[in-house]
Amino acid sequence: MADPLSQRQSTTGDDLELLLSTLPAAIRHAIGDLGDETNLLEIVLDLGRPPYARYLEGEVVLRATEVTNAELQLVVAGLGEFGADNRAGIPRTLHRIACIRNRQRGVVGLTMRVGRAVTGSVAVIEDFVKAGASILLLGRPGVGKTTILREAARVLAEQGKRVVIVDTSNEIGGDGDIPHAGIGRARRMQVERPELQHSVMVEAVENHMPEVIVIDEIGTELEAQAARTIAERGVQLVATAHGNTLANLMLNPTLVDLIGGIQTVTLSDEEARRRGTRKSVLERKAPPTFEALVEIQSFTRVAVHSDLDNTVDALLRGESVAAEIREVDDDGDVHTSTDSVESVVSDGPLGGFDMSINDVLERRSAAMSKMGNGASFGNGSSHEAPLRRRTGSRPRNQSAGPHQKVYPLGVSLSRLREAIRETGANVSIAERVEEADVLLTLRAAFRRRPPELRLAESRRLPVVVLKHNTVLQMEKSLRALSKGSSPNDTVTAALSEAEEAISQIHSGRQSAVDLTPQNPYIRKLQHQLASDQALESVSKGREPNRRVRIHAG
Repeated sequence: MADPLSQRQSTTGDDLELLLSTLPAAIRHAIGDLGDETNLLEIVLDLGRPPYARYLEGEVVLRATEVTNAELQLVVAGLGEFGADNRAGIPRTLHRIACIRNRQRGVVGLTMRVGRAVTGSVAVIEDFVKAGASILLLGRPGVGKTTILREAARVLAEQGKRVVIVDTSNEIGGDGDIPHAGIGRARRMQVERPELQHSVMVEAVENHMPEVIVIDEIGTELEAQAARTIAERGVQLVATAHGNTLANLMLNPTLVDLIGGIQTVTLSDEEARRRGTRKSVLERKAPPTFEALVEIQSFTRVAVHSDLDNTVDALLRGESVAAEIREVDDDGDVHTSTDSVESVVSDGPLGGFDMSINDVLERRSAAMSKMGNGASFGNGSSHEAPLRRRTGSRPRNQSAGPHQKVYPLGVSLSRLREAIRETGANVSIAERVEEADVLLTLRAAFRRRPPELRLAESRRLPVVVLKHNTVLQMEKSLRALSKGSSPNDTVTAALSEAEEAISQIHSGRQSAVDLTPQNPYIRKLQHQLASDQALESVSKGREPNRRVRIHAG
């Protein structure tokens, strides 16, 4: 099935025949027989293994026989020279070919990515681009970051702005000395070696008087510093960086300077009481290099953080902030909604840790302090003491409430005990599910559906699902329990409804079921539940009536 974006955009000169012409005849014919060239993403050739192609909908083995060394050398002969980054191309095309070498520098594998200039791909963030805002694009490999970057350069150049592209791997403007038509009137500066990208960025500003600089893959501290220098000179930046989400950037000590850097600050006793926080807190050091950050989540969906400085500040305070979700439907219309930054962040690199941003930053801060390296992230240093948790007895005027036993599933016992001390909740920790009044778990554990969770549900125990494995989250839940309420009644009911729908579809009673409208976070959990049960799901309708439809694949 064609990507919905392709129905409203046009591909200009993908030059696919030039890429296919470098392949052995048998592999080329196999791709032609599949007849789905518009959705072709990559061709992979590894010595001694069958070749395969990657499409939008999955991988397809092209033949049963293995790729030979002679076939690999035939392909390499039809390409341009490989650079220091082991990438090559075909002159005046956007295709990118990356090689894998053996210890003798011989080529033993090729990843041939199809490059396309897609007009209209920047429409989902065109308002930010044309307004002159500096924009940072994040997203997993192959999601379309470079395609949007290329189209942004063309659109800005057509506006009459002086646009210079710093093209380290020739992926934006194509291989060869003459850039691809997909960048329009924008000028392109090539980079001799990847480690020189930062110096070429500064050279572009000093020598060519650009109004806009376009950069692909900011990945080092020197490049982050160069980007800040450019932004401080009043030049609009449109760039991509390594990482999928804002959380990746906040946890990356090399690139965190792009969002202002993070440092530890020690507050006075009076200020800590006024804020209601600990004495040592994390704060942003400087204004972000970029005014907006865009997480490209799929070909049809992005999350936009338009007020980046306030967003980072709020996350460091442990608050949840709304991100603007923009989705393109099958008709090419862009629909906007809001989603919690916290929910987007938690499904990033933190999911495997079951820890919050603050937890990871605090641990890193404390470790750096112990090593004598300060406790700041980005440029500069700080020598504040490691962060300390609050200690003490039950807060005054805190109602103990009826005694309840909590069974922790995947939850830190030491943090739970601290949360019980801090809140003064009349709660004890149960050793077995059968003894518990409430089950306390994390989102990651809830999705895995372990036996303890199924047992708790069969006994109709309340299940409290924490977003993060932090003392603050546990305190909020314990206070809610003390008041006789559960913060996750809505989540539990929504997931129970999804499980019932999945059961009906698996039994053949229904082929598709529409669930009750929910907020974006709950819909995300319902989608995950359907995927875990090998079913398809899609969101339908508009906010606030947007809902999940689960159906058989």
